[in-house]
Amino acid sequence: MYIGLDLGTSALKGVVIDGAQRVVAEATAPLQVSRPAPGWSEQSPADWIAAAERVLDALAARTPMGEVAGIGLSGQMHGATLIDATGEVLRPCILWNDTRAHEEAVELDNDPMFRRITGNIVFPGFTAPKLAWVARHEPAIFERVARVLLPKDYLRLWLTGEAVAEMSDAAGTSWLDTGARDWSDDLLAATGLSRAQMPALVEGSAPSGELRDGLAARWGIPRGVIVAGGGGDNAATGVGMGVVRAGEAFVSLGTSGVLFAATDGYRPDPATAVHTFAHALPGTWHQMGVILAATDALNWFAALAGADAATLTGELGALKAPGRTLFLPYLGGERTPLNDAAIRGAFTGLEHATDRAAATRAVLEGVTFALRDCRDALAATGTRLDSVIATGGGARSDYWLAAIATALDVPVKLPVAGDFGAAFGAARLALMAETGAGAEAATPPQIARTIDPDPRLTAVFDDGHARFRAAQSAIKELT
Repeated sequence: MYIGLDLGTSALKGVVIDGAQRVVAEATAPLQVSRPAPGWSEQSPADWIAAAERVLDALAARTPMGEVAGIGLSGQMHGATLIDATGEVLRPCILWNDTRAHEEAVELDNDPMFRRITGNIVFPGFTAPKLAWVARHEPAIFERVARVLLPKDYLRLWLTGEAVAEMSDAAGTSWLDTGARDWSDDLLAATGLSRAQMPALVEGSAPSGELRDGLAARWGIPRGVIVAGGGGDNAATGVGMGVVRAGEAFVSLGTSGVLFAATDGYRPDPATAVHTFAHALPGTWHQMGVILAATDALNWFAALAGADAATLTGELGALKAPGRTLFLPYLGGERTPLNDAAIRGAFTGLEHATDRAAATRAVLEGVTFALRDCRDALAATGTRLDSVIATGGGARSDYWLAAIATALDVPVKLPVAGDFGAAFGAARLALMAETGAGAEAATPPQIARTIDPDPRLTAVFDDGHARFRAAQSAIKELT
């Protein structure tokens, strides 16, 4: 059996799969985000450890752990976890959706070396500008930094005692030579750091260390069980979804929104604001269009409307043409294709006819149109989508998926009941690391049904997206 642990923003999830890749147990522990200032987003790494303990306790209560042969890790990307020479955490982790380092990001991005080596824009949420921010605003802490770890790799340090990262997560730091799959000494030096402060690098399907004996004894896991490199949350989801070959893609409707496509080589195009990262398997890469608020936008509106998200989306019925009311989902800035930490969201076209259902549709359509922007950015690099597999909490809404299928003009596939997301992908990576299996182990899930684009509404969704882009341009002038 194999354990997959996914350290998300709102929860830590664990699954256990057997040798046939069937999920035999799962558990979740919630996490909270601290927002001590506008644009800030932090978590205490101690909370991650406590959540992992609760999840492993629950898994051990549900299935015998004596057959576990490997553990895989996945997690939220870009977070800056700062460790001193004694192994103590120096400050709360600055998370992926924290935009405080927007000025530092611009300064680093103005150096053409960063885009040339990493293949990506330096976004405010990436790790390198956060360290530049700490150096500028918290110099006493910066001077004590002995190690910089990504969130899931702090879990690895606790599990194994080893400071190790893997390629897909490291690609989101702005320190990785993404084509060479190695740290860049020049980029590290540009932010006052060195290779000695970075974790070692392994591939996601390779061993990164062994579970510490004390933890193995606590949960009845055999001694010497390997911990795989794992993957950043989206790369691990790609492995879980079987999206590891060119032409395969998924759309994730989680806290953020992701349009993810596996590629057959390294094809960066930073000007599009598409993320070009190493995949979690050796010799593979992927591209992503990323928006910062997907279900996050829906949950924000649900709280405002005084109803839960499932109730709001359940009231909508069949897919309708976009109305006059538009929603721009930029609650905390945006990545693809805008690369704008300062832009903020808006409702436009509000009228007497805008009731709760119309406003809900506008929110779903706003996220959908932002994903269409991602599709267009991917297309500009030569990446085409034949279909996408849907994942994430938002995939429970047929209305939303029908809107996405129609706006992107691609069929959206829904897997059979089951979780094929990041925790499952992490468990698959553990299986690969323990058995030596490769991409052939990352099979696509069985598809329960497919939601096709509605040809009767294609033109009106095209018009709606054009109005969305016009509103986008207008609000940029106001922020």
